[in-house]
Amino acid sequence: MGGPSRAIPHTTSRAAVLDVIRAAGTISRVGLVEATGFTGATISTVVRRLIDDGLVLETGRAESTGGKPRVLLRLNRESRYAVGVHIDPIGITYALIDLTGAVVSRMTRAGVNRDEDPAETTSRMSRQVEALVEGAGVDRERVLGVGLVAPTGGLHRHPSLRHWADYPAAGELEDAVGLPVVPGNDATAAALGEYWSGVVGGSSIFAAVYMATGVGAGVLVNGIPYHGASGNAGEVGHVCLDVDGPLCWCGGRGCAEAVAGPAAVVAAARADGDLARAAGLTREGGPVRPSVGAEFTAVVRAARLGQPTARALLDRSARHLAVAVRTLANLMDLDLLVLTGPSLAAAGSVYLPVIQEELDRAFFARAAHPVEVRMSTSAATAPAIGAAAMVLQGQLVPLRPGLRLPENLSESGADWD
Repeated sequence: MGGPSRAIPHTTSRAAVLDVIRAAGTISRVGLVEATGFTGATISTVVRRLIDDGLVLETGRAESTGGKPRVLLRLNRESRYAVGVHIDPIGITYALIDLTGAVVSRMTRAGVNRDEDPAETTSRMSRQVEALVEGAGVDRERVLGVGLVAPTGGLHRHPSLRHWADYPAAGELEDAVGLPVVPGNDATAAALGEYWSGVVGGSSIFAAVYMATGVGAGVLVNGIPYHGASGNAGEVGHVCLDVDGPLCWCGGRGCAEAVAGPAAVVAAARADGDLARAAGLTREGGPVRPSVGAEFTAVVRAARLGQPTARALLDRSARHLAVAVRTLANLMDLDLLVLTGPSLAAAGSVYLPVIQEELDRAFFARAAHPVEVRMSTSAATAPAIGAAAMVLQGQLVPLRPGLRLPENLSESGADWD
């Protein structure tokens, strides 16, 4: 126990206690008093109600330090669930998570296309949410809701999906599935999923860099997603790397996404005849062209097989992205960065060391503290997992400025699965 504390905001003592138990894994009532600053009587009352509601279980005792061993508490993982949906032109990913953030079931189905009316897509998503829950054998009454996330800026930024611009997807899905639906963007959701599942640990300023077709980032400050005025904070893909660089779809020039994103890598690979053949990239006028994500993965595969131009393109992309990430780290004074998203799931072994080296070399506050760079353990499906975590956080641990949560909360001694 003890150590530096970090500001964690909650609206009620119940939310605060539940979140401390979640963060700790296992903790005693005495530990909760020390972590929250609440009185013993308050902790006893709140814990009793959490146990009565089935959210918390007693789980053995901590190792004795001379007195009577403390009874340990943990979340009852099977007491509540949430569903996350990541909607994208490439595919719609679904994840069902339990109260601890562990994935119970997940699946990916056909994405959004220009020929399907948004209402038809919503109906399809509703049926697939029901199938996910039923297939996992989870009591629907224990499902708190559905998180729905899409690429930052919305689906309508894709030229073929402009008909989604004014479609109220969250509201329509809520009506169809009969559960509360919480909307958000994919990069921020991916960051929240990492936080809820305990990967972030004691980090106070944390970001998840998300790369699929584009590049974005979600930023959490003391456990709170930082959204910005319009929900578009963390657009690391639109950090300018070259004022005279290529035009980006956002209207700027030389953005990190335009210079180093998956689409830029794929375009360069297709322009090189030897690499295009080695990677199996399609030609214009041939069969239906795969998605940018699929072609980027093909370039990664060619690099792994020793194609030198493919590796050079990935190295160049990683170096440019590292500079954009350093800008984000300098602005937010990050102490932890997680790489996530399907493109980084495929190419993380190339990008991670380059980004870590850049931060070690040139992060402004490196003399005060390092920035640790990690790969997500669920990079390919992180937004869907995070979308479900949005529901759990919103309903069970709503936040506001307040409590300071010490690090190193967990008290060992009990064995549980």
